[in-house]
Amino acid sequence: MQTTSLFKRCTAVALCLTLVACGDGGFKLGGGNTTASTSSGNPPREEALQTTSIWEAFANRNTETTVKVNKYIWSAAIEVLDFMPIQSIDPFTGVIVTGYGTPPGGSRSYRATVLIGILALDARSLNVALLTRGGACAAATTRAIEDAILIARPSVAHLGQSVS
Repeated sequence: MQTTSLFKRCTAVALCLTLVACGDGGFKLGGGNTTASTSSGNPPREEALQTTSIWEAFANRNTETTVKVNKYIWSAAIEVLDFMPIQSIDPFTGVIVTGYGTPPGGSRSYRATVLIGILALDARSLNVALLTRGGACAAATTRAIEDAILIARPSVAHLGQSVS
């Protein structure tokens, strides 16, 4: 009976010490000043002096989110691959994953994963991986899809930029 009482008291003390350890460092044995410099002579870190709460983790700090992919190549890729159903799309990382689809007039179905890497309007920013139901696709077919995406940029011409 006294063993369970002792166990409960030890558990309560351990929980209290755990909660104190999770605090902002305000508890010191001996009642020391928390804003004074540390024993090594260095001033306390700026982050430790700022008050934070769990609610700040969910606060929306930045309302302006920028997309880091080229919008012309992005829209051209979606336009060229419109015969394939889109499974996953992420404009922030520049990844488009499609399901199997058969091109108009074709007999073989393809699946594509497109990565648009950089903001530059350049062929280096586009990576296309094509698969058929039987496995990897021919390099010439992948190259033809990449060329079709890079050529299908009609929205660039009306902005006064040259289309290459």
